[in-house]
Amino acid sequence: CFLLSGSYITSAKCYIVCVTSQSSMLDVGKWPVFALLPPEDLQLIRQACVFGSAANEAIYVTVNDEVFALGTNCSGCLGLGDTQSSIEPRRIDILCGKKIVSLSYGTGPHICIVSPVSVDGEVYSWGHNGYSQLGNGTTNHGLTPALVSTNLISKKVKEVACGSHHTIALTTEGEVYAWGYNNSGQVGSGSTANQPTPRRVSSCLQNKVVVNIACGQLCSMAVLDNGETYGWGYNCNGQLGLGNNGNQQTPCRIAALQGINIIQVACGYAHTLALTDEGFVYSWGANSYGQLGTGNKSNQAVPTLINMDKERMVEVAACHTSHTSVAKTQSGQVLMWGQCRGQAVAYPHLTHFTSTDDVFACFATPAVTWHLLSVDGDDYLTVAQSLKREFDSPEISDLRFLVDGKCIHVHKALLKIRCEHFRALLNETDEETIEIHQFSFLVYRAFLEYLYTDTINLPPEDAIGLLDLSTYYRESRLKRLCQETIKRGITEENAITLLSAAVKYEAQDLEEFCFKFCVNHLTAVTQTQAFAEMDHDLLKNFISKASRYGAFKN
Repeated sequence: CFLLSGSYITSAKCYIVCVTSQSSMLDVGKWPVFALLPPEDLQLIRQACVFGSAANEAIYVTVNDEVFALGTNCSGCLGLGDTQSSIEPRRIDILCGKKIVSLSYGTGPHICIVSPVSVDGEVYSWGHNGYSQLGNGTTNHGLTPALVSTNLISKKVKEVACGSHHTIALTTEGEVYAWGYNNSGQVGSGSTANQPTPRRVSSCLQNKVVVNIACGQLCSMAVLDNGETYGWGYNCNGQLGLGNNGNQQTPCRIAALQGINIIQVACGYAHTLALTDEGFVYSWGANSYGQLGTGNKSNQAVPTLINMDKERMVEVAACHTSHTSVAKTQSGQVLMWGQCRGQAVAYPHLTHFTSTDDVFACFATPAVTWHLLSVDGDDYLTVAQSLKREFDSPEISDLRFLVDGKCIHVHKALLKIRCEHFRALLNETDEETIEIHQFSFLVYRAFLEYLYTDTINLPPEDAIGLLDLSTYYRESRLKRLCQETIKRGITEENAITLLSAAVKYEAQDLEEFCFKFCVNHLTAVTQTQAFAEMDHDLLKNFISKASRYGAFKN
């Protein structure tokens, strides 16, 4: 039974989506700045950021939520209250216990973090402040982390992004605030005067909801909840994607992406990457190192689709300090291009890495981190890891499920703890083997594995069967995970099938997501076989709702 299951997983590995709350395993020791830390200290690191002109400064958070810094400490960027360099870690007392959720840095460098400890997401900044990039109304360098309060005190900030000497912040309500250096309009205020305190970026973003932000050296980018992308600031290399090379002092929509739904942007020094909801990657801007992945070194002022010749992409990565580009596939493969250890790589190159972060540690110049790293410890097996290891292991199991003639080995006690259905069932029977006829082996095994791991590993089409099971067993969290799996695997070909399943199993959030996807890709979706075979009542409701949505307007 295990061999048959393993064979399936091997053959389907290119199409499986893994939904889990755990971060991938990273080795912070790949960054030279951590080389002198003893192994016992490295094992305690749970978050880390490497920055500086030579990647010679770092801040990290331990498993106990203590915050430490080490390195050259330019402009007091380590937040230690002085400008003394430190080859050994020193604790930043004011940040301990703050539970940092977002961190970004400039080239001064200046540092900005978001802490959710209080009701409002607090923003702290320190370091270089020659252009008011700390947002405190002065140009004095900040030697210790200080709260950024002006215009943010009542706002819940969830993310920050820093350019060379400016900062932007995203609130939970989808508003963007900006401050600092503004010589090219990167603050989005409509002028080129530096902005000493946070100011809301309005203009074209007024009454719109931003979900993702990024900064290049002198530009800013924002993605809306409807997939539209806006850029402002420096544009001499075409990094705003507007089809010209003129700087923009207020946000401008990238017209060339009309009808294409972007879900993530990442900015390099002077280029931009964008990921679509279908897993495609577009690039534009400077290309002297091949960082656009187009096979040449010509700049592009409009978004250009990168020919990956691979499967669906789920993440793009770039950093405003470098000319390196990275993308990760749905199955976990990592590709890199651009400036890679001094070489100009003009096409996406497949690596052996499993994380986009590893590329920046080993190939970027400087070898900084492109975002705040999250690290899982590997010095012991957690309870979750131990349970995962024992799933479908006959050695100490005391119950077998027989599905489609195949066995799945489990433990009665765990099933009773994890599932009300099994608590009632196993209290009424002493059977050592239970036959299941209502669900397939693949679906039922995935369900039992979820009870051991809190994750699901299924293609979106098979997740529909698991959605049925989760509804039948009233497993609300499993139902949500199934919906997330389906969302991440939706395509023009399967969108109607997934929409039908969402309606059938009363998954309203998923139904709305699939409907919007179908409307946004209406021409392609209506040409699929699934649309031609669509249930009459569902088709009628879809057309009616799409009409109200404005899908058929000229």
